[in-house]
Amino acid sequence: MPRARIDHQQFAQQLVEAAKADGVELVGPDGLLTGLTKTVLETALEAELSEHLGYDRHDPAGRDGGNSRNGTRTKTVLTEIGPVEIEVPRDRDASFEPQIVRKRQRRLDGIDEIVLSLTARGLTTGEVAAHFAEVYGAKVSKDTISRITDKVLDELGEWQNRPLDAVYPVLFIDALYVKVRDGQVTNRPFYVVIGVTVDGQRDILGIWAGEGGTGGEGAKFWLQVLTEIKNRGVGDVCIAVCDGLKGLPEAITTAWPQAVVQTCVLHLIRNTFRYASRRYWEQLAKDLRPVYTAPTEAAAQARFAEFAETWGGQYPAIIALWRAAWSEFVPFLDYDVEIRKVICSTNAIESLNARYRRAIKARGHFPTEQAALKCLYLVTRSLDPTGKGRTRWAMRWKPALNAFAITFAGRIVPSNGN
Repeated sequence: MPRARIDHQQFAQQLVEAAKADGVELVGPDGLLTGLTKTVLETALEAELSEHLGYDRHDPAGRDGGNSRNGTRTKTVLTEIGPVEIEVPRDRDASFEPQIVRKRQRRLDGIDEIVLSLTARGLTTGEVAAHFAEVYGAKVSKDTISRITDKVLDELGEWQNRPLDAVYPVLFIDALYVKVRDGQVTNRPFYVVIGVTVDGQRDILGIWAGEGGTGGEGAKFWLQVLTEIKNRGVGDVCIAVCDGLKGLPEAITTAWPQAVVQTCVLHLIRNTFRYASRRYWEQLAKDLRPVYTAPTEAAAQARFAEFAETWGGQYPAIIALWRAAWSEFVPFLDYDVEIRKVICSTNAIESLNARYRRAIKARGHFPTEQAALKCLYLVTRSLDPTGKGRTRWAMRWKPALNAFAITFAGRIVPSNGN
């Protein structure tokens, strides 16, 4: 392998030097890379035809032997370096089916991946078309771009129904609001569920579109979603972290009776600030900290009583907010500090939502629910292409998973992969 890499470097250097000596540009219609791509594609097509016919070009064995070469036809294909005009060889009985550049194929496969990548980064079909015109000098219609991205719909269906792990120590569930035209443009909730595997890997279990603009689907909707997840193989969940989604806690404990439902403490704190003047945020945060860092529930109750005495008169809505969420706030206080760190907020899912928001921001709104789901899935499939994020995630979760294995003894069983 190292030798091949050195050879490639030497070959590239020789090509660059030859191009400079001849005054040839590297890119562009008459550039070195265009000519090289043309030569490689035509050579590969000739080799395919030779294999199909059973003899090489100009070989006497092909004379009067039935099927034979029948000239070429000119074809322009769009490549990663722009349009390239090639000569495609033909045979007399038209039985030749090339694979390098297939019949009626006008784009190399890499172009489709570029379109999908640009779409996942938030570019609209018009912006992708403009990108190809500007960068590659190629005309690609918006309809063509839409057809390319539509190819992932089957893949999306398979992904949304794939088998899942038997156990997830933690599930994170959150809502993302997307503008969708349904008669009129409304904010539609799209729910993302992330599981953390017993090996500390992030697994995005799926994306579900809600019915209304309020996120208040209720227990029936959530039981349907969680039953779907359960039917895909998830037999046990230790802790489910969510935030203020109506009917979700009841659905979680119905699907997995042993699961603990934990509200997102970070969201609870943020909602606290909504009821208060900005000038008091710093002091509120300081006074709340002893509540959510208390060693026990009894200590948290005592600290909250002090907080209520200080702020209840000025902001009674804040006190009501915390009392309403108390039963789903306190579970994590029973656990090891490493478990507290990972379940007291939905930072893990919020970082993902930030990627989703960047992709949908430029569009204004989507014409259909399917178009929105397609965009969100394209973002999902483009995450962490190098695998470095996966490695960092797993390392960060190791201490918590050790604590989970002790706290939930017998339920957390490492996979055979580790």
